[in-house]
Amino acid sequence: MRSGKEELLRITEHFPVDKEAESIVPYGSGHINDTYLVTCRREDGKQKKYILQRMNHKIFKDPQGLMENVMNVTNFLQDRIREAGGDPKREALNVILSRDGRPYYHAADGTYWRMYRFVEGATSYDTVENPENFYESAVAFGHFQKLLSSFPAASLHETIPDFHNTPDRLAKFKQAVKEDVCHRAEKAQEEIRFVLEREKDCRVLCDMLASGAIPLRVTHNDTKLNNIMIDDETGKGICVIDLDTVMPGSALYDYGDSIRFGANTGLEDEKDLSKISCDLELFALYTKGYVQGCGGSLTETEIRMLPMGAKLMTLECGIRFLTDYLEGDHYFKIHRPEHNLDRARTQFCMVKDMENKWEQMKEIAEQYLTG
Repeated sequence: MRSGKEELLRITEHFPVDKEAESIVPYGSGHINDTYLVTCRREDGKQKKYILQRMNHKIFKDPQGLMENVMNVTNFLQDRIREAGGDPKREALNVILSRDGRPYYHAADGTYWRMYRFVEGATSYDTVENPENFYESAVAFGHFQKLLSSFPAASLHETIPDFHNTPDRLAKFKQAVKEDVCHRAEKAQEEIRFVLEREKDCRVLCDMLASGAIPLRVTHNDTKLNNIMIDDETGKGICVIDLDTVMPGSALYDYGDSIRFGANTGLEDEKDLSKISCDLELFALYTKGYVQGCGGSLTETEIRMLPMGAKLMTLECGIRFLTDYLEGDHYFKIHRPEHNLDRARTQFCMVKDMENKWEQMKEIAEQYLTG
C-alpha cells in the first residue's frame, strides 16, 4: 500500500540525505516492495537522488537477515570492483545506513524501510526494447556470478525459504488445488493438468544440487531485464539491482529466469497467447552473453543444463502464479481480475514452445562446451 507524502518525508529524515527532500514519487514496476525516487537539493544547488523502499515484511519475514545478505554481498562486490579498477558507486548497489547506523529503518508501525544511492545516468527496462540491452543484461548477470564466485554462498540467509525448491512449489500447488479455497480450480483445469503432466521435471535441478552434480553458488534469483541498470551513454549493463532474493542456489536459476522473461515474445501477463513464444535468437544472444560474463566459471554440466534451467524456471514461475490465483492473489500484486491466471498461462505457453524447440536450444548451449 502506497504511503502519503508526509509519511514519506518523515521516513527520509531517518537517513542522512542531503537537505530536505524536494520530491518523492513512486518509482519502478516491482510486484513486491513499494519503491520511491527521492530527490534532494544539495547546498551547491545540484540535485542528489536516492531510492527509498518499504520492504514487504509479510513476504520477506526476516528483514534483518535480508539486509545482512545485501550488506555482505554489496560490500564484497564493491571490493572486487575496486580491485579491478571499476567504480563501486555505480557498478554495485550502495546502501545508505540509517542515522542509527543500521542498513534499514524500523518504523513504529512495524514497517521496514531502506535507502540506496541512486545510480545516475542509467536506465532499467521492463521489456526487451532492443536485443543489445538483453545481451548486456546477460553479460552483467554473468559477471555478477563471476565476481561472487569466491563468496561463501552457504553463509547467506534464505530470505524466502525454498524459493526455487520446485518440488516444494509443486506440493504447495497440489495443496492449493485440493483445498480450492476460492473455488477457482474449475476455471483452471487445463493449466492444472499442464503442471501435473510435467511433475517429473520439477525435481531435476534440486536433485542435481543435492547430489553435487552442479555447484552451490550465490544467485540473484530474480534476473529480469529490469534488474539491470543500463548505462545511458555506453549501453553497457553496469549494475545489478534488487538483491532481496540473493541466496544460495544454482546459476541455472538465474540464467533460466532471464530466459523465461526476456526471450518471451510477449508480455508476462499477455492475454493473447498467440503472441507468446521463445525467441531462439534472443535465447542464443542471452546464452552467449551469460557464458561470456561468467568468464569460464560455469562447469560443463551447468552449460549442458542451461535449457533445463530455462524450462524449469518458466514452469516454476507459472506454478507460482497459478498457486497464487487459486489461493486468492495474496502474494503477487494484481491489477485486474484473473491477472495471476493470465500470467500463469503465458508461462505455460512459453514452456510448451521451449519443448517444441528443445533440440535447437540444446545445440545453442552446447556450442559453449570447451571439451
